[in-house]
Amino acid sequence: MNEIYHIPVLLNESIDALNINPAGTYVDATFGGGGHSREILKRLTAGKLVAFDRDSDAEANKISDDRFVFVRNNFRFLHNFLRYNNIDKVDGILADLGVSSHHFDDASRGFSFRYNAEIDMRMNKNSEFSAAKLLNEYDENELKRIFRDFGELLNANRIAKTIVEHRSKMPINTVNDFLNSIKSVTPQKSENKFLAKVFQALRMEVNKETDALEQLLVHSLKCLKNKGRLVVITYHSIEDRMVKNFMRSGNTDGKIAKDFYGNTNCPFRLVTRKAIVPSNSEIEKNSRARSAKLRAAEKI
Repeated sequence: MNEIYHIPVLLNESIDALNINPAGTYVDATFGGGGHSREILKRLTAGKLVAFDRDSDAEANKISDDRFVFVRNNFRFLHNFLRYNNIDKVDGILADLGVSSHHFDDASRGFSFRYNAEIDMRMNKNSEFSAAKLLNEYDENELKRIFRDFGELLNANRIAKTIVEHRSKMPINTVNDFLNSIKSVTPQKSENKFLAKVFQALRMEVNKETDALEQLLVHSLKCLKNKGRLVVITYHSIEDRMVKNFMRSGNTDGKIAKDFYGNTNCPFRLVTRKAIVPSNSEIEKNSRARSAKLRAAEKI
């Protein structure tokens, strides 16, 4: 294992929130460097852990343990792969969303605006759809949508228009090509914050992150045992809103169903009334933790 692949965020808090049964079956939906998985395995005796990750780089970190099963695929297929491995229900599901430090630090993956490389951003290297393909082929309205919905940028319209004008003269294939294409709409005083949102929007669209998260949440209802725990760590408001709504209502829209008598009908009991956030000392050691929020719920 590469020890610097990724520093797990809210490690102790997430493991505690799972309320691990030593003989239980658990899912690490975002294996990455395996930090969370190793902590779960420490607490298991006759239990089992199934870990998902679509990235071949993560697969190189898989753990040699008879209790451990690695699934090289997107967590959106959670239910199908559990059934394939003859697992009906699990005691807990943990998902640490977002991008690992490994992806940001590997210039060749094109996730960061700090390095010039092909603007790629694919979590699954076998996918044919990259950020470059998106930037060169999406029409202006589609570009506006992703920067508005996934970057929450007020000038999404101007960004989209500028990209379309730039690519009509030359294609956008590298990080620097892209930075040059949006230079005129990039605010100098808050450049890093702006670019972080722009790159987040591209990454989320390339990897269909909100679609995958919604499917994971929906599948959790099928896969969790009664009193099974769902623990999710998010890094931006879009993900956090989806998780918060789902845990409070059983759907990502946050619409709470009521029965004939007006009683609320939610499949979860909240374990965390408010999101758990990292301590100042953790943020000092790991800057990625700055925006992290942990939410947990128990199926009822």
